[in-house]
Amino acid sequence: MTMGKELSEMTLEELWELFPIFLVEHNENWNAYYRELEDSLHIILSGCHVDRISHIGSTAIPGIWAKNIMDVLIEVSPSEDIKKVANIMEQSGFIIMSAGTQRISLNKGYTKEGVADKVYHIHLRYTGDNDELYFRDYLIEHPDVAKEYETLKLNLWKEYKHNRDAYTKAKTDFVQKWTQEALKKYGNRYC
Repeated sequence: MTMGKELSEMTLEELWELFPIFLVEHNENWNAYYRELEDSLHIILSGCHVDRISHIGSTAIPGIWAKNIMDVLIEVSPSEDIKKVANIMEQSGFIIMSAGTQRISLNKGYTKEGVADKVYHIHLRYTGDNDELYFRDYLIEHPDVAKEYETLKLNLWKEYKHNRDAYTKAKTDFVQKWTQEALKKYGNRYC
């Protein structure tokens, strides 16, 4: 049905059908995959003012099930043109999925035939827009909360297998609650 179309021509429903939510056990290789991408990003973005590149999302949290997708946060200096950075990444094979004035989402690893061995979601932001770092750190330091998050995701997986927006929305209260706790605990750790 969708195989002849380019990804950019597909509806959201067709994309969700082609790329359903699928959780897997924690993979010890995820950190190595992240470091490999980080090294590549430093080269690709060597002419840009990048303040920090970070592994975020569930693949950064040891021992919990996750989508086999590396989430990466790139924080660029406020003096940098975020759209210029996104265009450089696009020229290096990343696909811009959404673009605002302060946040741009890109990905790599999706094809008309399905997902590649390594899939990356890039969250391009200005420095300081980084609540995900606090959430990540809190879950790493609180394995009991990480296991609660894993249980929530495993329960939502089947219900929202073909609706990524609903899956993400259903996790929002949990993520916000523990991000707020992390911000209180860690203060200005990433300022």
